[in-house]
Amino acid sequence: MQDDESRRDAVPMWLDLCGNHWHPAHMLFIIHPLPTASIFQDALATRTHQVRYTDEPSFWTPFSITGILSSPSSVSATSARAHPVLIPLYFTMFFRAGLALLLGSASVLAGPVNTTIHQRTCGTSISDERLIAAEKHFAANKVEAFTTEAAAAATVDVWFHVISEDSTQAGGNLPDSLIADQITALNEGYSGSGLSFTLANTTRTVNKDWFNNLGPDTSSQTTMKNQLRQGGASTLNLYSVGFVTGDGEGLLGYSTFPSDYSSNPKDDGVVFLFSSTVTHEVGHWVGLYHTFQGGCSSSGDQVSDTPAEASPASGCPTGRDTCSSSGVDPIHNFMDYSYDSCMNQFTAGQITRFKSQLRTYRGISL
Repeated sequence: MQDDESRRDAVPMWLDLCGNHWHPAHMLFIIHPLPTASIFQDALATRTHQVRYTDEPSFWTPFSITGILSSPSSVSATSARAHPVLIPLYFTMFFRAGLALLLGSASVLAGPVNTTIHQRTCGTSISDERLIAAEKHFAANKVEAFTTEAAAAATVDVWFHVISEDSTQAGGNLPDSLIADQITALNEGYSGSGLSFTLANTTRTVNKDWFNNLGPDTSSQTTMKNQLRQGGASTLNLYSVGFVTGDGEGLLGYSTFPSDYSSNPKDDGVVFLFSSTVTHEVGHWVGLYHTFQGGCSSSGDQVSDTPAEASPASGCPTGRDTCSSSGVDPIHNFMDYSYDSCMNQFTAGQITRFKSQLRTYRGISL
């Protein structure tokens, strides 16, 4: 199965040494007419310089650091703004050392530098109390999945709501080609399950507040969904936003569960970071929990063939085993937190579960 990594040129991105993609909006931009050692040192130490500087994709090509540093007096404010020095947030010691050599200054390597990388996470969560109640209701009302091949396929209509802060791609205004790529990514991720997705329609809304400040359970996301959501329980509504500040800062996305629909139909759907893929979040929409749900407890994510996992995985830690009794952690599962390049599968048990969840709560015959 093709992994998400090859599908994420939705917006020009940088690829780090660990296989993660970074959108320009999530990188550190230093824009200065005369970049000097002190400017780089300050940026390395604080990582607070972030400017979204242009809507022209051609300007996202990194300008030659050596070219700027060799003749800083020749760099005007205008040309620096057109060709900024880009410093990725995933700074490595190799890059810092190379930068020090270019600058001819040991001061770049000296002094404290915060090298902690804050991995974006999923905002979908469920309390133990809610989970127990939801699983009790599911057990009492479960509609079993079809067992015959003839009835084992269904297509979900998708309404794609593009929320942007302006009309630019860097500001969240995804082109139709990237929306099509998202649908392709979903279909590849769920291939073999009988579930497929088709784009029903696209809406576009320029709203700086929604794009930047949206988060789970906020009044702004309620307003957004009340205005935009389309269809019934079987219709997947996707909302692409920026998660820049507020309750949603640092999120990759969040979703409702199928059992939530009856109590609040307008809230149903997936909100996600516009530069990321949605396979994981849609996993929640079809009824799956995180593979680390419940830690090492026996019930865990309510699926018997996903080994228990004490905590989310990061990177692609082959052989990671945080719960000794059930096998190595499912780091390749879409419902973990591994890198996109590491995740490529749902288990047979997960597929059986989400088929029953969809039949029970969304009326999708699968």
